[in-house]
Amino acid sequence: MHFQLTDDQRALRTGVRELLEARFGRDDLRSAVDDPVLDRALWRELGEAGFFALRLPEAEGGVGLGLPEAVLAFEEAGRVLLPGPLVATQLAAGSVPGAATGETVVTAADGGLVIWLEEADEVLGDVTGAVAVRSVDPLTPLHRLPGDGDDREPDQDAVLLTAAEQAGSAARTTELAVRYAKEREQFGRPIGGFQAVKHLCAQMLVRAELARTAVYAAAVTADPVEIAGAKLLADEAAVRCARDCLQVHGGMGFTWEADVHLHLKRAWVRAQLWQSTARAEEALASAL
Repeated sequence: MHFQLTDDQRALRTGVRELLEARFGRDDLRSAVDDPVLDRALWRELGEAGFFALRLPEAEGGVGLGLPEAVLAFEEAGRVLLPGPLVATQLAAGSVPGAATGETVVTAADGGLVIWLEEADEVLGDVTGAVAVRSVDPLTPLHRLPGDGDDREPDQDAVLLTAAEQAGSAARTTELAVRYAKEREQFGRPIGGFQAVKHLCAQMLVRAELARTAVYAAAVTADPVEIAGAKLLADEAAVRCARDCLQVHGGMGFTWEADVHLHLKRAWVRAQLWQSTARAEEALASAL
């Protein structure tokens, strides 16, 4: 398959990136970690920009675009670790009043977990008996549903949008590792000049680009098997690139001064949302 972004798609990606850089930069990320409360003003700004209404038909007040464009937007959200139930709110844009404009925050029961339940205005699915649990990610409050919770058929669009966030995170941690490798010096030279670090960064790039390609392709075909494969690759890329980025940073990466540990924690949580690794592997195995 040959997939090339159009000029309009590139413009959309650039616009979302510029909006998020201006509205949710590194200082905003740190403030959110210190006070993990959903920013309702930012949510409404996202709604005004069409983030949640991207796939809603123009006749219904939406932007009228498709899944490939939504993937580009969610990839950018993953790069900056934008918090909140983004996927569920976009899914609800055509059915829950206020979701498209960002006036209503919507979460959902996805697998055995529910994110941002206490701050959501609407909930998709049955969350009876959900119990608050400690989240490894300070920006993703969690509730766990009773029982397994992973026996329901996942929403394929939700799986792919979550994979797009993971791909964005993998790309970002790769960039962070390369930048640090160019700046940090040992023995009188940048550590990026050492072969072991070069190989590590190269492997990160390959992993991140492979995940991105799989996500883009699945957005075009909307095939459930390809979506499952994209989720697997994106989960692996997000987690392993964050771990390798930590290794490049050394002890610095484990401190609050670096953002990489936040990417790793979010990647761990996202890997359990909408379609877990086990469910994705089962979907692929069944198709073989």
